[in-house]
Formats: sequence, C-alpha cells, structure tokens
Amino acid sequence: MPESGGSRAQREHIPTPGTGPGAETPPTLPAQVIRAAGADTVSGAAGAVGAAEAAGAAGPTAKAVQTARRTGFLVTMVLGGLTALPPLSMDMYLPALPAVTDSLSAPAATIQLTLTACLAGMALGQLVVGPMSDRWGRRKPLLLGMVVYVVATAICALAPTAELLIGFRLLQGLAGAAGIVIARAVVRDLYDGVEMARFFSTLMLISGVAPIIAPLIGGQVMRFTDWRGIFVVLTGVGVLLTLVVWKWLHETLPPGSRHTGGVTDALRTMRGLLADRVFTGYMITGGLAFAVLFAYISASPFVVQEIYGASPQTFSLLFGLNSIGLIAVGQINGKLLVGRFRLDKVLGFGLAVIVLAALALLLMTLGVFGEVGLVPIAAGLFVLMSAMGVAMPNTNAQALMRTKHAAGSASALLGTSSFLIGAIASPLVGIAGEDTAVPMAVVQVVCAVAAVGCFLALCRPWQRAGREAAGL
Repeated sequence: MPESGGSRAQREHIPTPGTGPGAETPPTLPAQVIRAAGADTVSGAAGAVGAAEAAGAAGPTAKAVQTARRTGFLVTMVLGGLTALPPLSMDMYLPALPAVTDSLSAPAATIQLTLTACLAGMALGQLVVGPMSDRWGRRKPLLLGMVVYVVATAICALAPTAELLIGFRLLQGLAGAAGIVIARAVVRDLYDGVEMARFFSTLMLISGVAPIIAPLIGGQVMRFTDWRGIFVVLTGVGVLLTLVVWKWLHETLPPGSRHTGGVTDALRTMRGLLADRVFTGYMITGGLAFAVLFAYISASPFVVQEIYGASPQTFSLLFGLNSIGLIAVGQINGKLLVGRFRLDKVLGFGLAVIVLAALALLLMTLGVFGEVGLVPIAAGLFVLMSAMGVAMPNTNAQALMRTKHAAGSASALLGTSSFLIGAIASPLVGIAGEDTAVPMAVVQVVCAVAAVGCFLALCRPWQRAGREAAGL
C-alpha cells in the first residue's frame, strides 16, 4: 500500500518505491521546496528544514514538521480561492446578461461574446503563464496575473461600450488563468503520489462550490445595484486574494529548479511533454472527460427546461444537486479510494461509470425505453456528473506525477487542452435543433468512449501495474 504521509516537505527522508499508484518510474521524494537554508517556501517550515540539512541533520525537525502541518490548511484555502476565482468571474455575471444588453444598447449576441472572450482568455492565458512560472518561479507570475486581473475587472465595471467590455473580459480571463495554472503547479511542487491526488480532490471541493453559489451571489448583488456592481465585487475579491497571496503564499520553486531559456526553451519543454506518451494520454483523457462536463453545462438548461418542462427553479435545484454529487464523490476519492487502490484502477472505474451513464442517457433520449420523464434523465445526469469527481482529479494527478521538471508547462497544457476540447464539443449539443436531447447524449457517449480508448491505448495502465508487482 502506498505511503500516506503529508506533504513532500514532511516526507523528506522517507524512502518510498514510487510516487504512488500508477507511477511508471520511481521518483526522488525530496521536495523541491527544500533546497538550502533560507529558501522561499510555502510554510516557512521548509526553510527550517533546509537549515537543518545544511547543518548535516538527518531530517526535518519536529518543529518544522508541525509548522508545515499548521500551514497546510491555509495553503489549501489560498489555492482553492485561486482555482475558484475563474468560475466566479464567469458565473456571477450570468444573471446580469439581460441588464448588460439593455444598459449598453447592444445585441444579445454581442454581449454573449463577453463570456466567450473570458473563456478564451482563460484557455490561452494558461499557455503563457505556465512556462513563465517554470522560468521565474510561481510567486511573481501569480502576483502579476492577480494585479492585471484586478485592473481589468475594475475597467469592466466602468466599460461604456460592449466592445470595451469584451476586450477587458478577454484580459480578465488571460490574467485569471494565472490562478488556475499556478495553483496546480504549486500542488506538484509540494506533493507527490496519493497525497497529490488527495489534494486535488480537496481543491475540487473548494472550487466546485463556486459555480453553485456564483449565480446566487450575482443575483443578490443585482438586488442592490446594477450589473456593474458585480464587477466591483469581483474587483474586491481579486484585491483580497492578491493580498493573501502576497502575504502567505511564498515561493515553492527554488532557483535551481527553474528553466533559464526563453520562448524557444518553453516550446521545447512543451514538445518534450507532449512526446511523453503517458502524459499525453492522461492529458487527452482528462480533456475528453471535461468535454462530457461541458456538454452537460451547455445543453442541460435547454434539455431540462424546454424538453422536459422543468421550471427555472427546478433546473437550479438539479444543477446544484449534480454539483454536490461531483464534490461529494471527489471527497470520497480523496479520503477513501486514493491510497487504498491504484490511481489507475480508480480512474478506470470512474471512466467506466461515465460511459455507462452516458449510454443510459442516449438510450433514454432515443426512446428505447419508451417515453421517459424528467426523473430518469435527472438521475442519469447525476450519476454522470458524480463520476467526474473521480475522473478529473486523478487524470491531473497522474499526469503531473510525470512532470516534476516542468510542472508549470504541464499544468498549462492540461488546462488549455481541457478548455479547447470542451469548447469544441459544447456547440455540437445543439446541432439537431431544439426538439431533442439526443445530440447532448451522443456527444457525451463519444467523448466518454474516446476517453476510455485514450486511457487504454496511451496510458496502458496494466503495464505499470505489472512493473509495480515486479518491484520495478
């Protein structure tokens, strides 16, 4: 059974045969954050550990370990806030779309571009910020991104035209991407193996709440002010997060582990990552699973309300229940499954459940079981969404286990590929018009089956299982 210790800093001198379930090659466990006395670290404890090493000590002091444990919750909340900020930026704004259309005297299609611009910025920004964080460390690009986010969001609140709003929503997304990509890279700096998978499940709990409460917060803000007030609130949240990052989230990538090259070196690093068959397998598997999620988000308002006759309130309730299911299963994954079973086995089980749920939805929408109502459809969507709580954190963990040397670039590729694959899949759900839910189910089945095929063909989990059984 894999070691279930705390952070990598706490397990500095504990010999372990691998990074955890599913690892293909044995890693070196010493944390990157512990390099020398006085190095910037997440908790301050790692500096003490570095001092102990410089003095020839055999391992971290008890005081350093206790300090690391005390600060673990704070680091979790900071990283959770960073990953929750982009969903807040997207979803708090949704209730205000009609008001923005009226206020700026612009067509609805033009105002919709403010959402597209923000989403595109989040996808492309990760490709820029990830390599930056591998070259200059995590802290500086993150603080720069947060400052730009605050400025862009404040200008959105003052935007006099739709065109200016679209432009600064794009900049807002580009800057907000720093939180997503660097949060994943920091997790890779600090954790290994099953602990990394558990941490991703915890982040899912925090960031998963954001899409549930964001529209509610936006609606409440609209009761007291206009749509510009939503951007004022987001500006305040950005300022608060910037201060918290500046105060408590210290550097996790020491100078000796940084890449010194420019754009060419960054592209070479990404090319090397993509040449890793197993990393690419997990990246595409995660992207296809994310596409299933995007198909649900894009189609469910129309399917649930227009085809199956649910009220907006019922749709909101079902959307919230599905989100709760995803979060709950994510916690079961982190607390109960990870560490007891190989990550590949848990991931394979989650993908299988997604495929079965998508097939059930396809058969129901095709009328194979006769006329079905909202309850069976809602049940199928609940199972499908809940299984995402197993698939998404474990694909990220397995991919990042292989990228100790370039966690920022790897995180950028993971995030961008998910957004791009999801963006390609989501428009297809409405390809057959407004009278059928079949396209949604077809897209979900195709993406889910493709994810399983990619997992088996590229990741080849049975090979690593054989190596682990042989002690290799």
